[in-house]
Amino acid sequence: MPTSTISISLLREEDIPGAVDAIQEAFAEDPYNLWVYNDRSKLNLNRNRVSLGIRCRWGIRNALFYVAKDLISGEKDKVLGIAMWMPPRQAGLKKTWGEWLEEWKLWCQQVGMNVWYGRGGLNVKRYYIWKQRQAEAQSEIWTDPNGYYFCNIIVVLPEAQGKGIGRALFREVTQKADAEGRRCYLESSRDEPNTKIYEAMGFHFVKQMDCDDGGDICQLYCMVREPQSPP
Repeated sequence: MPTSTISISLLREEDIPGAVDAIQEAFAEDPYNLWVYNDRSKLNLNRNRVSLGIRCRWGIRNALFYVAKDLISGEKDKVLGIAMWMPPRQAGLKKTWGEWLEEWKLWCQQVGMNVWYGRGGLNVKRYYIWKQRQAEAQSEIWTDPNGYYFCNIIVVLPEAQGKGIGRALFREVTQKADAEGRRCYLESSRDEPNTKIYEAMGFHFVKQMDCDDGGDICQLYCMVREPQSPP
């Protein structure tokens, strides 16, 4: 699977089932996933699929959401990797009515899902611990008034790793960020090998985020990429 055969395109509705498959497979043993869904006996993967589908549709409208496929494989429509980036927001810029409406729609869909499916094994206390630590970290780190491109999620199927797909997914936005002179930001749920991989793409470690629930700690690694000049 040479990198030259990999196609990177914006997520479409028909890609969502494959994108959800990729996320669920790639995050099955992820440290954050295991921490926030700590009672695996209650894990409802169907509810998780619905939740991810809602988020994907929101991402199509509000984020930079890319999928990677292999153009010459027997499964050319199979999603091999995905990346969702939140666009930068300048300091002090107020949300538009459209953005408020999108957040309200997302909230309503999530509430409806929880009413129908329940929490699906989600440890709500731990989820809000993470949200609080994340808000604190971003408040401390995000000092650039021009805002940051935030890599909210990036996954590559295990079978497709090591073939440059992750780098290609990053390049879609890092090139844009470089052209605009903007920084990029991510939070990794693994130290090794992830942080080394991200360092090779220009990111550097800035803060460890400790999500502590009574001594059971999930660690995340905050990284920033400075805008780079063309070689």
